[in-house]
Amino acid sequence: MISRKSSNFYLLLILFFLFFQFSHSQSRPLIVDDHELQKKWVDSIYEKMTLKEKVGQLFMVDIFSNGSDRDFEKIRTLIREEKIGGLIFSKGGPKRQAHLTNEFQELSETPLLIGMDAEWGLAMRLDSTYAFPWNMTLGAIQNEELAEEVGAQIAKHSKRLGVHLNFAPVVDINTNPENPIIGNRSFGEDKENVAKKASAFVRGMSRYNILSSAKHFPGHGDTEKDSHKTLPTIDFSKDRIYREELYPYLSVINEGVSSVMVGHLNVPSLERRSDFPSSLSHEIVTGILKEELEFNGLIITDALNMKGVSDFDEPGEIDLAAFLAGNDILLMSEDVPKASEKILKAYNEGLITEDRLKHSVRKILYAKYKAGLHKYKAIDDTYLIEDLNSINNDVLSEKLYEEAMTVIKNDKGLFPVKDLEKNKIAYVHFGEDSGDNFFSRLNSYAKVDQVSAENLNELLDELESYNLVIIGYHQSNDSPWGNYKMSNKDQSWLYEIARKNRVILNVFTSPYSLLDLKTTANFEAIQIAYQNSRLGQEKAAEVIFGALGAKGKLPVRAGREFPVGSGFYTRDLERLSYGLPEQVGMNSYKLKKIDSLVNAVIDQKMAPGVQVLVARKGKVIYENYAGHHTYQKETPVKGTDVYDIASLTKILATLPLVMELVEKNELDFNTTLGEMFPEFRKTDKENITLLQMLSHYARFKAWIPFHNLTIDDETGKEDKRYLRDKEFPGYNTKIAEGMYVRNDIRDSIVNVIRKSELNKKREYQYSDLPYYLLKAYLENTYGTSLDYLTQDHFLEPLGANNTTYLPLNKFPKEKIVPTENDNIWRKQLLHGYVHDQGAAMLGGIGGQAGLFSNANDVAKIMQMYLNGGEYGGKRYLKQETIDKFNTCYYCEDEVRRGVGFDKPQLKEVGPTCGCVSMTSFGHSGFTGTLTWADPHEEIVYVFLSNRVHPSAEEKKLITEGIRTKIQEVIYEAIVD
Repeated sequence: MISRKSSNFYLLLILFFLFFQFSHSQSRPLIVDDHELQKKWVDSIYEKMTLKEKVGQLFMVDIFSNGSDRDFEKIRTLIREEKIGGLIFSKGGPKRQAHLTNEFQELSETPLLIGMDAEWGLAMRLDSTYAFPWNMTLGAIQNEELAEEVGAQIAKHSKRLGVHLNFAPVVDINTNPENPIIGNRSFGEDKENVAKKASAFVRGMSRYNILSSAKHFPGHGDTEKDSHKTLPTIDFSKDRIYREELYPYLSVINEGVSSVMVGHLNVPSLERRSDFPSSLSHEIVTGILKEELEFNGLIITDALNMKGVSDFDEPGEIDLAAFLAGNDILLMSEDVPKASEKILKAYNEGLITEDRLKHSVRKILYAKYKAGLHKYKAIDDTYLIEDLNSINNDVLSEKLYEEAMTVIKNDKGLFPVKDLEKNKIAYVHFGEDSGDNFFSRLNSYAKVDQVSAENLNELLDELESYNLVIIGYHQSNDSPWGNYKMSNKDQSWLYEIARKNRVILNVFTSPYSLLDLKTTANFEAIQIAYQNSRLGQEKAAEVIFGALGAKGKLPVRAGREFPVGSGFYTRDLERLSYGLPEQVGMNSYKLKKIDSLVNAVIDQKMAPGVQVLVARKGKVIYENYAGHHTYQKETPVKGTDVYDIASLTKILATLPLVMELVEKNELDFNTTLGEMFPEFRKTDKENITLLQMLSHYARFKAWIPFHNLTIDDETGKEDKRYLRDKEFPGYNTKIAEGMYVRNDIRDSIVNVIRKSELNKKREYQYSDLPYYLLKAYLENTYGTSLDYLTQDHFLEPLGANNTTYLPLNKFPKEKIVPTENDNIWRKQLLHGYVHDQGAAMLGGIGGQAGLFSNANDVAKIMQMYLNGGEYGGKRYLKQETIDKFNTCYYCEDEVRRGVGFDKPQLKEVGPTCGCVSMTSFGHSGFTGTLTWADPHEEIVYVFLSNRVHPSAEEKKLITEGIRTKIQEVIYEAIVD
């Protein structure tokens, strides 16, 4: 007897079998039908063709979309009279090319096959289009799927522009550093790597039915000559060529590559005739490629106007020889009418049979069908430029460069650089191109000085005060054929610098550049970035400081010390990296709504300028530095400018120091003011706990105008007992230009707080007063200033080099954004002096205010919190400590605050958009600042402004809720 359970199983099995039979029987006719449709279309075209039209299909003619009317008329004539089969577009622009393609397709009776060289993207030939990294850069990447994605993206662009055949990928194995024409166009010199990357590239192109073309058969990688200018010789044995050069061809043929381009090469071991171009060799084209390798796809000559073949014979004769050798498409003939006449004559004389001609023409027609030309549609140029430059390109390129960075030397684990506070870093520029992006990104992580000099001795003297030198060797990124070689001067200077300093050498060009160096022994670390693009420079800097780990491997040898495959994996130290929203599950276009809100701030004079930064999952994905320092619009806001961040000081300076003491068991939440300060014993504040103070639940008044201590009650003017207009013994605490306060004012402030009245009812009351006390306690405990403590314990190790108290002691005035024009107390524009009066009374160093910073540095500290107290490979705090402080202990009493941290509102009104998680935390500042972190969504948000300029009475930024509106946009942009 069969159980119910068993019967259900057999029923499912039968149903599955029937479904399989049905679906299988349904699918097979579709395949047959498609093949029949292809054959029917090809037959219908071929049978209608005259002999002239058939011969015309063999020719693919070059055209520049930025050419002249005379050039275009020549193409029209070739289409009408010679019935050419295709066009290969070269230099120009996408819209011009689209218009010409539509015109020429309309003119041609048989749809034209449109080809392009787009090895690294349409930008290889066209302006206003996208350039992906060169093959050498892709060769360093260990993830083959990324090469497939590049192929797919280029294919997508090709399809959008009406291009059917991309003459890519290059499968030449570049084993000769002196190769003038392949080099960076090759995936490298390891045949396995080249084969895998090329096959992946072909797979990607096939997604969009774009025809691929492996080139340059049988292999152009090991030569010092350029076939555009002469006939290079590949002087290797047949065994070597089959074992090495042909290896990737076997791979891409198995992958289904659409075509193979035959190069113009002299290969004595494969062709018995001396100095005979491979593109004209029957033994090579037919004997090896078609018969031995069993390749059935299109075979295309390299350009027939190249000197490697054009010097061999006259135009026309060359085309005929190429066709007789076994090629199907004759690319860029020097004279199509003459070549057509030669082939027609050979046909009529029986030298070319009908079967031979039919073989090639039908292959071409089948390729056109595969490319979709059986249902041709004209190109719609609406949003063409936008479609070809979508954000998806940038997302892919970010990933490619991140994966390509290659550290080939790392003595003593110098990569990534840790202990920033122990390193004084210089950057020295070498090479002919700019390194500005590299230098700028270096300074996102640490203070790095650019050092230069007219002569070597002067430079060495300058570098003596530094203990780490970062060298960038920058060569042009304009084309893969650019010069990569180091000058004799570069070599000698590099040697001397490395001999006397600890050096990281970064190469922003071909790895072959290292071949010029007699030794690399003196370099502690070497990184290859392959290209001097913006992303190449930025990602190299991120690897140096551990925002990214290095993952690449050398695709070519860079000397005896660095063979193919060299490369160290380096650690990711969880420092902030930089990238695009789509990399972390957010939408760029939705985030751009922030731009509109920022523009409204500037246009409606809510603040003269702002800095806005958003990071997610450890990656900064939005930055906007807008407006000016003041409404006079003399100084534009830069990302390195520093703002008075007001109460953000509480959670960025004072609170982490308190957390440290809690971890050391020197404080706990139940520690009372009486325990912290003997003078508070036997007062009504004796039993106020740390938890109550930091939760704003201690009955303290909101604030006390301590600056009134300096005002004479009777005259309303400055009280000379407290203030002087010049520095004077006992009056060394500067609070503004021409204003000095008594040095013992701190004690007076603590005493005023001690004597102040408490609120009668225990309820939530935001108050600055606990932070005056905490500053005093921290300084008493450590015996040094709060300024020093914050720098020593957190800011310097974090690399927060733009964050400081007393900014005028560290930065030029033009880097500091001014706040209010204080007409009441200080009677001056506050420029470099803290806006908060109480902090000013303490000489600019307050527990509640006084820090100046930029958005990038604020984000570092907030990211440290999100990382559970770790950043840059160093642990500052324990996760459990952060969790303990990031807890609302009095929520039941409607106190939303954590311990020091502000938290989301419990009701409708509060500091956030109401769309953040309850685990999130942050703080706002009176000057128009806000920072917020959300562990749930891994988001850091920073908004800095000087909305109090020129008057603190300007509150439109607050009443319009700009900061929370921006926060709302951030959460709307989450798409994962």
